[in-house]
Amino acid sequence: MIQRLETERLYMRPFKISDAADLFAMDANPNVHKYLWQQPTLEREESVKIIEYIQGQYERNQIGRFATFLKETDEFIGWTGIKYIDDHVENGNTNFFDYGYRLAEAHWGKGYATEATIAWLEYGFETLKIPVMHAYAHHENGASNRILQKTGFIHQETYPDPAGVLWNWFAFHNLSLKL
Repeated sequence: MIQRLETERLYMRPFKISDAADLFAMDANPNVHKYLWQQPTLEREESVKIIEYIQGQYERNQIGRFATFLKETDEFIGWTGIKYIDDHVENGNTNFFDYGYRLAEAHWGKGYATEATIAWLEYGFETLKIPVMHAYAHHENGASNRILQKTGFIHQETYPDPAGVLWNWFAFHNLSLKL
């Protein structure tokens, strides 16, 4: 499994338990969860459990979300990365590669999500040879929907989750693979 991915301004690395305080600070912000089921993290221990879950994905699938930092300051800004969805169903699908990110509010609107997305897509398509990358975003989250479309994802459909909340389902086909 890759241990570090870099862009011009960012670096991404596997999560460590020591990242729990930073993850908690981000996920405790209700604004960060506006389009994420409205359930901010309430206790630091929840963040530890999330990191342990992600580390289990690293072991099982050799990929997962990575802690993301500014190169210049080593400041944690959120998480980005590719995840193999094999433990639940999303929009009727399981066993697929999903790209996602979540950034702390102080880092919104600075191009970091786009920068990280481009790097992860390149890694996923060129190194991992992923045939199709999927992503999904809350239907009303204009910023995330724009980032996904700007970086090459194509909107496939809008679907309701079990609670009736609408989500946009995206796909990006790896055209470099000869199928």
